[in-house]
Amino acid sequence: MSLLKLRVYMLGTLAALIGLTTLFFTVCLALAGVDILLMPVLVVAFSLIQWLIAPYLIGALYRVREVSPSEKPELHQMVERLSSISGISKPKVMLSALPVPNAFAYGSPLSGSRVAVTSGLLDHLDSEKVEAVLGHELGHLKHRDVQIMMFVSVLPALFYYIGYSFMTASYSSGRSSKGNGGLAASIGVISMALYFVMTLFTLGLSRLREYYADSHAAQVVEDGPRKLSEALAKITYSTGRIGRRSLGTAGSFRALFISDPEKALKDAAELSQVGGSTTDKELVERVMAQQLTLSDRLLELFSTHPNILKRIRALRGY
Repeated sequence: MSLLKLRVYMLGTLAALIGLTTLFFTVCLALAGVDILLMPVLVVAFSLIQWLIAPYLIGALYRVREVSPSEKPELHQMVERLSSISGISKPKVMLSALPVPNAFAYGSPLSGSRVAVTSGLLDHLDSEKVEAVLGHELGHLKHRDVQIMMFVSVLPALFYYIGYSFMTASYSSGRSSKGNGGLAASIGVISMALYFVMTLFTLGLSRLREYYADSHAAQVVEDGPRKLSEALAKITYSTGRIGRRSLGTAGSFRALFISDPEKALKDAAELSQVGGSTTDKELVERVMAQQLTLSDRLLELFSTHPNILKRIRALRGY
C-alpha cells in the first residue's frame, strides 16, 4: 500500500469520524437543548487527564525505566540516528521488564516523548531487527499517532455516554409518566449503534497507522522492508513460544505495541510447528505461505493491528 493511499484512507476515516460526530451532536442539540453539552465536556476533560497521566500508568504497569547511554549504548545510538533521519527530536529511551518481545512509543506534554523496548525484544531479536522495530516506533512519534488516536478514541466514548444517559433518562421518564421517554430512548439506541460504528472506524484508523509506521521504518532503516518483516515474524513466533501465562499485563494497553501480544498467540499457531533452528527468513516465508481466511478478515475488523500476513505483504510490495 503506497504512502499516498495510506494518507487518503486516514484522512477519509478522520473526516468520517468527525462528520458523524458533528451531525449527531447537531441533531441532539436541536432535539434536547444545550444541556447535552455537559456530557462531551466531561468526557473530553476525563480523556485529556487520562492522556496526561497515561505515561506514568504505563510505566508502572509495564515496569518501565529510563536507561542511560552508558547502560545501553547501542540502543541509544540507534534511536539517535533514526530520530535524526526521521527529523524529530530524540525521545527518552526506556526499557520494560516484560519478557514478551515488543516495543512501544508513548508520551504526553508532562512526560515528553518516549520509546520503549521490552527485555524480551532484546533477548529474542538481533540488533538489525531491533533497529527496524525502533524505526517503526519513531514513525508513530513523527506522525503524532499518540495524539491522533487519543483524539479519535474520545469520539466513541462520547456516543457511549450520551447513549447511556438518554436510555437512563427514558427509563426514568417512563416510570414517572412525564416527559418524552420515547424520544430519549430513540436517541439512546441510535447513540449506542453509532458507538459501535465509531469503534470500528477507530480500530480501522489504528490499523492504518500501523501500516504508516511500517512504511516509515522501511524508509529510514537500511533494507528496512526485509528487517521489519523478519522482526514481525520473529516477534509473533517468540510470543507464541513464550505462552499466554507469560503475557501478564501486556494486553492492557496492547494498542501501543508494534504487535498485539494477544493476537500473536493466534498468529503463532502456524509457526509453532517450526523447529528452533529455523532462521528469521524462513519464518517470513512460512507466514507468506499462509492464506487469509474469511475468519481472519472478520477478526481483523475488531483488532488494533493488521493481520501479520497483510503487514508483511505490504512491506514486501505484494
